[in-house]
Amino acid sequence: MSKRKVFIGELISECMAVFIIIALGDSAAAMITLYDPSPYQNAYWGVCIAWGLAVTIAIYVTGAVSGTHANPAVTLALAVFRGFSWKKVAPYCLAQVVGGFLGAAVVYLMFSPVIDHFNVVNHLTRAGDGGAAGVFFTHPGLAVTPMHALLDQIILTAFLLLGIFAITEEWNTQAPMANSGALIIGLLVALIGASAGYLEAWALNPARDFGPRLFAFLAGWGPQAFPSPDNYWWVPIVGPLIGGVVGGAAYQYLIRPFLPPRSQRREQQAEPSTAAN
Repeated sequence: MSKRKVFIGELISECMAVFIIIALGDSAAAMITLYDPSPYQNAYWGVCIAWGLAVTIAIYVTGAVSGTHANPAVTLALAVFRGFSWKKVAPYCLAQVVGGFLGAAVVYLMFSPVIDHFNVVNHLTRAGDGGAAGVFFTHPGLAVTPMHALLDQIILTAFLLLGIFAITEEWNTQAPMANSGALIIGLLVALIGASAGYLEAWALNPARDFGPRLFAFLAGWGPQAFPSPDNYWWVPIVGPLIGGVVGGAAYQYLIRPFLPPRSQRREQQAEPSTAAN
């Protein structure tokens, strides 16, 4: 198979991965947003698990092709710390955003009658009030300003990349074995949502927010999507990108050098050989 064909397959894989995450995750968001009573009214953990399992399924479907970055913050961190080709960063990120856009389109196809009903019942409009916008993209929660949300996204995405680097580290003897890493990464996403999802809907992923936000802009939400109230649209992009590098650096410099196999190997290399004696 030619390098060009392999690369095209990787881009399709990344697009498909984010498509799966958004199609299933935003559907869970629609369930919690549009229905009264919400099926998650007394079980918020359920919506967190839904997002997490969407990530897990995306990894199982596409991991063998592209490694399932499924997130520009992951792609950037891998380029900075794990030798991922810088030439592939922009194409991967573009494919991820396209996947988010297409996933949102499928959610809209399924839930558009319910979205319209929700807005009519609650006397809301898409462009004027942002009615049901939370189905597609994130926004600050109670008492959270955009600048505070930026800090939150840096911190939460740092936790995400710290966990991903640990889970996928070949020298980490405590990492999950075989193919169970996908499940643990999904649980990590769910845990972050359960811990801090109400702050600003735990974007963690520029493609997860930007792709659906772009779709919503074209589907009638207009200024509620771009530039969004308080010009918020850039926060779920910049915050995760910074946080991904911070989390990757924390693992790369504070944990990875001290993993037992690496330490033992360096000690063995430093010891004089028997033959030399």
